Amino acid sequence: GILRQMLDTFESNLSASQKEEQANQAAYEELKAAKEAEIKAGQDQISTKTGELADTDEKNAQAKEDQKDTTASLNADEQFLGMLKEKCSMTDKEWEERQKTRSMEMEAVSKALEVLSGDEAHDLFTRTFNPSLLQVSSSEVQTARSKAATLLESVARKSGAPALSALAMRVKLDAFERVKKAIDDMVEQLAKEQADEVKHKDFCVDEFNTNKLQTEEKTRQKIDTKTSIKDLKSTIGALTAAIETLKADVAETQVQMKRAGEDRELSNKEFQTTVADQRATQKLLKAALSVLEDFYGKEKKSFVQAEPVGPPPAGFEEYKKNESAGGVTGLLKQIMADAKAMEAEAIRSEEDAQKAYEDFVKDSNAAIEAKSKDIVNKSEEKAKAEGALSEASKSLEAIATELEQLANSKAQLHQSCDFVLKNFDLRQQARSDEIEALKQAKAILSGAKFD
Repeated sequence: GILRQMLDTFESNLSASQKEEQANQAAYEELKAAKEAEIKAGQDQISTKTGELADTDEKNAQAKEDQKDTTASLNADEQFLGMLKEKCSMTDKEWEERQKTRSMEMEAVSKALEVLSGDEAHDLFTRTFNPSLLQVSSSEVQTARSKAATLLESVARKSGAPALSALAMRVKLDAFERVKKAIDDMVEQLAKEQADEVKHKDFCVDEFNTNKLQTEEKTRQKIDTKTSIKDLKSTIGALTAAIETLKADVAETQVQMKRAGEDRELSNKEFQTTVADQRATQKLLKAALSVLEDFYGKEKKSFVQAEPVGPPPAGFEEYKKNESAGGVTGLLKQIMADAKAMEAEAIRSEEDAQKAYEDFVKDSNAAIEAKSKDIVNKSEEKAKAEGALSEASKSLEAIATELEQLANSKAQLHQSCDFVLKNFDLRQQARSDEIEALKQAKAILSGAKFD
């Protein structure tokens, strides 16, 4: 009957409520798992950033230490360079002074020889002094030629100079004036070669020092650029990982929002069904209760016509109103109250679920917005880092090219300068000996005697 129908309705509502509760519990567990995953991801990111901060602090401390060492080394190099420049400047001044003195000495001696060996001086000496003492015989001339030639040949063998050997031969054969002119020309040529070699040596020393300083500078730049590239690659990798994590979090949050919306829609449909069922039940119970109240609420005269005369016939009992009628109406009223309570509870649950859903959507949208902004910021940082990496890579290639050019230049300097620098003192001494021998030969030809 009606009670069986009511029982079926209540059992159906109970089953629906249990399913709704299970669905809500599943949604809650799913949401809880998603939030725990987000928390874990955030904690992992905090751990990663903390590690990166520690690495950065360590690199910063190392960089400061390197800067301190480099500054100290630079100061020492600058002091050494200043001292070297000062010393070189003093050496250059001394060298110039010595060269100037030697040149003046050579010029004075040459002029003196020219004056003393001229025809006018020879005639004057012949008239002024005892002719018997000043006259030079042909044998003495030959002796002078022989001594001058021997001296030149000795120096030629020692220095390996073919020009001196040729001049020694000319001393034996040519006239004195032509030989003296050849000696003067050779002295001038040797002096010029000596001065040119000094300039070449100074050039080599300066170029080697410049090449060394530039190579050291470019090497430091290369090391710094490689370190910068390594740091930029690490930064780009960290930013890429962080962006991917943020995108995954945004996608997961959107999925959770979609699922929460679907669950909310399903829950609302179940709520609508539950409220409709409870209201229908209340309406049905109210109608049944109205019928019973109408029936049991009439006066006794509504149920009997008149006082019967005499006792009732055999087999009949005296008619009475059902004493359990109050219990039935009370039960129906209790069921109606329970139905109203279930309706109110369903409405409250629906309101709470709707509010929780709205809060979840609001928080999720805020999280998505924050993470989206973080993605944009990190993407900009990544783009800047990639641009800096590209520039650093180009700079490294340029530095490598410059180092290669410096190495080639150094190799060319070695080819041009090694022989000069290695044999500079010997070559200078050899030329000095040649010049001195030439002067002595000229003096011998001019009549000077050497013990």
